[in-house]
Amino acid sequence: MYTPNHYKIADEAEAISFMQRYSFATIVTVIDKVPEATHLPFLIEKRDDKIILSSHLARANSMAHTIEQGTVLVIFAEPHAYISPSHYEKETEVPTWNYIAIHAYGKATVLSCDDDKLKLLEHTINTYEAGYLQQWNNLPDKFRNGLIQGITAFEIEVTDLQGKKKLSQNKTDFEKENIINSLQQSPVTTERDIATYMKREM
Repeated sequence: MYTPNHYKIADEAEAISFMQRYSFATIVTVIDKVPEATHLPFLIEKRDDKIILSSHLARANSMAHTIEQGTVLVIFAEPHAYISPSHYEKETEVPTWNYIAIHAYGKATVLSCDDDKLKLLEHTINTYEAGYLQQWNNLPDKFRNGLIQGITAFEIEVTDLQGKKKLSQNKTDFEKENIINSLQQSPVTTERDIATYMKREM
């Protein structure tokens, strides 16, 4: 990912926190020299100083059969906001876009054991809706086992983490304040989120 130094996220903890907050991401693999993407919720955690991304996809997905081949890329790409040149002090300006993105490269390992799949699903439930776990546990074994057989669960050990936050760092404080004030009033959640991140950079 093209990342000028003043936009680079150098703090690993900051990158992990961002991925955990915006955990619905895009995983990209290459199948027969053609990129293929799938959109999935991820679990992000540190284990023994390694960043591990975990998720699952439908076994019928062609990616399920090739995910262990080569390097995979997972893209976390929220929030974002259009930035109008009306916020700037000079007329010789153009529109742009502020955004935050993390690119995580790594090697995927399929979890083939049913117990490992079950643990991953329970971890996912606890992360996204802990209150559903009791209902999940009460489902008929035949139904749950059928679901488990229909998925491919996997983990990715991240080998390269690239983070970028383009938040008008190259603009004056006055211009940044104009942008923040405008985005804070937006009805769009992602634009208000960008305003919050910009304030942290001030």
